[in-house]
Amino acid sequence: MDKLQRSIKLVSFFVIAVFSVLFSRLFYLQVLNFQQLGSISTSNSIRRIWSQPPRGRMIDKNGIIMVDNQPLYTIKVIPSEFKTARTGYLAWLLRAEKTELTDKISNGFDLNRFAAITVSRNLDAISIARLSENLWQLPGVLIDTDNKRKYPDTFYGAHLFGYTRPISKEQLEELDDDTYAPDDKIGFSGLEKYYEEWLRGEKGARFEMITPLGKFAGKYNNGKNDIPSVRGDDLYLALDGGLQELAEKLLRKTGKSGAVVAMDPSTGGILAMASAPDYDLNIFNGSTDRKGWNDIITSPQKPLFNRTIQAVYPPGSIYKMILAMAALEEKKIDPAKKILDNGVFMFGNRRFLSNEGKGHGWVDMRNAITVSSNVYFYNLIFNVGFDNWTKYGSMFGFGGKTGIDLSGERAGLLPSTSYYDKRYGKDKWTKGYLVSLAIGQGELGTTPVQLATYAAAIANNGTLFQPHIVNGYRDSETSRYYSFTYSKRSLPIAPETFSLIKDGMIGVVERGTGTLAKVPGINIAGKTGTAQNPHGKDHAWFIAFAPVENPKIAMAVLVENAGFGGSISAPIARELIKYYLQGREMPGSSPQKGVKLSGTPSTSPDNKEENDLPVVEPEKTPLKGTEPASGSTFENNSGKQQQNDL
Repeated sequence: MDKLQRSIKLVSFFVIAVFSVLFSRLFYLQVLNFQQLGSISTSNSIRRIWSQPPRGRMIDKNGIIMVDNQPLYTIKVIPSEFKTARTGYLAWLLRAEKTELTDKISNGFDLNRFAAITVSRNLDAISIARLSENLWQLPGVLIDTDNKRKYPDTFYGAHLFGYTRPISKEQLEELDDDTYAPDDKIGFSGLEKYYEEWLRGEKGARFEMITPLGKFAGKYNNGKNDIPSVRGDDLYLALDGGLQELAEKLLRKTGKSGAVVAMDPSTGGILAMASAPDYDLNIFNGSTDRKGWNDIITSPQKPLFNRTIQAVYPPGSIYKMILAMAALEEKKIDPAKKILDNGVFMFGNRRFLSNEGKGHGWVDMRNAITVSSNVYFYNLIFNVGFDNWTKYGSMFGFGGKTGIDLSGERAGLLPSTSYYDKRYGKDKWTKGYLVSLAIGQGELGTTPVQLATYAAAIANNGTLFQPHIVNGYRDSETSRYYSFTYSKRSLPIAPETFSLIKDGMIGVVERGTGTLAKVPGINIAGKTGTAQNPHGKDHAWFIAFAPVENPKIAMAVLVENAGFGGSISAPIARELIKYYLQGREMPGSSPQKGVKLSGTPSTSPDNKEENDLPVVEPEKTPLKGTEPASGSTFENNSGKQQQNDL
């Protein structure tokens, strides 16, 4: 019995001793060492959330904001903290498709399972309130704020401004740059892509405390360690927003695909650049509508295809002035000499027609340009020679990229002796190919931006400017304005040559094939062109500049499958010139909307305000070429009868 009591006492003593040790340790942890352990606990429960900066704005030459930012709510998920079993519940709260939400979270996990990934954007207040009430059940889910782009109310500018998308895994690997992280947005097309380095800004970060269960427990150190984001730099464009709006409306009114490029001949600045069909950039704001996006990418009209820099077509009669200038500069013909255009040109046993075989009678060089005499230029190319023809085309930049500040530009095609030797074999092609080239047909391929640059160079008597959309930028941190610099070169062509060419082009508008471009009170020079299309109706070209005495605007207009350039493209040029030079009233619409900034940098070449600032050249980011629209392939037409090309 005594032995049993002794054993009970020993066990009791042992139990009391153990509990005393545990209690002492608990007292030490909970009371004496509370602050130290709290600090350790906090440091183990900190997460970093990146905050995206507002991107830089885009401002037109009149100081009107074209592209701005607008705040919105977003929902983010940290894959490592999120319980996949709650995906269905989160989808229900967001009124989203579960499969789509699962894909986004899965992609985020693959990119970086510890980084927050956006799963829903642009939520309304009701959705945010509903989610807030249930956030305690969703560890790893955050309500955050971001910015979306705000575009003009009156036009799209889709191919011009471009859009942003979340960065892909492939882009992250390709860039190998600490600047970007999963869930970052990156410029995907247009100016958004080309000027990504300036527009993106610098990310900020906030640090949050979370419980072991992943619940938000407050800001770490009261937010003192948070890093504010830095907004991107504002871009100042050469663009005239009102002219851009009108260009888009006029193209859309034709109901056909096409392009307009308008340029300041004294600087190379792009005043308007429209490609039709286009699309609404707002589809990329908020949550992208998959059906809407699929409709765009599968459309046979190819709305993503930027015809201003990617559509490659023969220029038709617009190119006759190259041949005329080559003849004058190489002294191959007296411009006053008249040639009989009886409507037919014979090369071997093949007949090539002019003016549907009716002819234009006796024509000299000026009149040949005005009436667009094919026979005159058929004869002229054999006097000038193929190599000289190629030389002067190259001088104006044909066959090469203009260097415009947009990705994806195509170079077109300028045939040469070496080109034909390589394609067909030396001595295996004949001079019959030259007949088509004489009037801008055959394997010659040009883009609208090339032809606008060409028109501007004629307008200013031989200065070939690098076309550009952006004049400069304002640094968001220093508020200083910096100009970009672009190339220009003087062409070795006599003023007398340009004078004669201009006379012929004035005649086109006054009494020739482009009379529908005429604006009372403005001296306009223009030229029609028809790009022969083996797949359907021909494409209509028109180039113009005005006023001839002191050119302020030069342009190229293309309307696909429209036939004759004088009937549909010339009237578009007329309305653009009239708007830009005679007044700011938009035909049949309200005035341009937008916020105007004060203190906008001058776009005039005489502006001396920023001469002390450094010059910065933007880097170029090449993009793989896009396939041309139907009918834009090059075909040899030397074996076909040539109808009059106006």
